[in-house]
Order: sequence, then C-alpha cells, then structure tokens
Amino acid sequence: MTALPASPAADRNKQPILETLQRVLPERGVALEIASGTGQHAIWFAAGLPGWQWQPTDLQASAMVTIAAWTDQSGARNVLPPMRLDVMSEQWPDEGDLFGEAFGETFDAVYCANMLHIAPWAACAGLMRGAARVLAPGGVLITYGPYLEDGVPTSPGNRAFDESLRNTHPDWGLRHLAQVEQQARKVGLHLRERHAMPANNLLLVWGREPTTQA
Repeated sequence: MTALPASPAADRNKQPILETLQRVLPERGVALEIASGTGQHAIWFAAGLPGWQWQPTDLQASAMVTIAAWTDQSGARNVLPPMRLDVMSEQWPDEGDLFGEAFGETFDAVYCANMLHIAPWAACAGLMRGAARVLAPGGVLITYGPYLEDGVPTSPGNRAFDESLRNTHPDWGLRHLAQVEQQARKVGLHLRERHAMPANNLLLVWGREPTTQA
C-alpha cells in the first residue's frame, strides 16, 4: 500500500469523532465536508457511516490530489470526488461547478474540523453563512476543534496551543465559543449539542430552530 501524506491528528481523532457522529446523525444522508485536508476523515467516516454520501472539499489544489488518492486507496464508494471550496465565497463551490446532480445542492450535514483556529476570524462568519445556505431542512452543521469557553478553565495545553497559533499568524487562535455562537445566530443557526472530546476538543452540533405549528 502506497504511503500517502497524512495528518497524525486526523488519525488520532477520527475514531472518537466517528463514534459521536454515529450517535448524532441519522442512518442516511449526504454530508459536505469543509477543509477536508488529507481526506483521512472523509474515508473513515464514509466507512463508518455506510448510509451516507460524503462530499470532501478544500481550498488548496494540492489537497484535491491527496483526497483523491486516499479515496482510491480505500476503495470507498460513498466518497465523491473532491471539489475546491473557499469557505468565505458567497457561492459554494466557488468555481461555478455544481454539487452532484444525484442529491442537488443541499446537504443533510455540513462538517468542519480544526479550521476555525487556523483561519482568519472572517472564516467563521463565512462558514455559518455558507452552511445556512446549503443545509437541507432539518440539516445540521457539525464543527470540531478546541474552543475557549466562558466559565470553563482553559487547559494548559490549549493555552499553549493558542499562544503558538497567534505567534505563527496574528489572525489565528482559539475562538471564543460565545463569539462563534453570535455568528451562528446571525444566520439562524443555534447550538444544539455540545460534546466533550479527547484532548480538550469539542464537537458542536448547530441547527435551525424547529418551526412550531400554530
């Protein structure tokens, strides 16, 4: 088996995330992954969620090659060809391509892991706007990563990680969950579930408020 570019972090967290997704998501659906990176999550989740189709995306052209290689090597039949997507674009995907005709251009889930802290703060608003556009009725946005929370002590590891991110790039850093919630509410998304994950990470489930019948 050919060695492919790999993320050690993705390899460590893929199973805990999958186990949470298996509890959170219904048996079937179509997921759009934002910032897929190597594609390791896509093929792992597709195998563990066989009733789901998985659409990986990334901004970097080099990621397209790696995602496709991981998919080919895994033999996954429910992972679609990767597409370029800029989270801050007002159109997803941003090159005029269409998401697969088999399911139209709405998704039952949008998944984004470990992006918000290594992107400009504007990417958070872009993610929320885009997710609100493409989520099917009843669909959810799932975000994963480290956050700062009011009233919750920040672990020494996360404090050091935040400092290293800000030293690397002034626009990077761990995001305050309350501020992320503000961006979500602007587009009608609300935090439904908070799941504590290994290594001081959180898996968050966002969705629209259910409509009430008069």
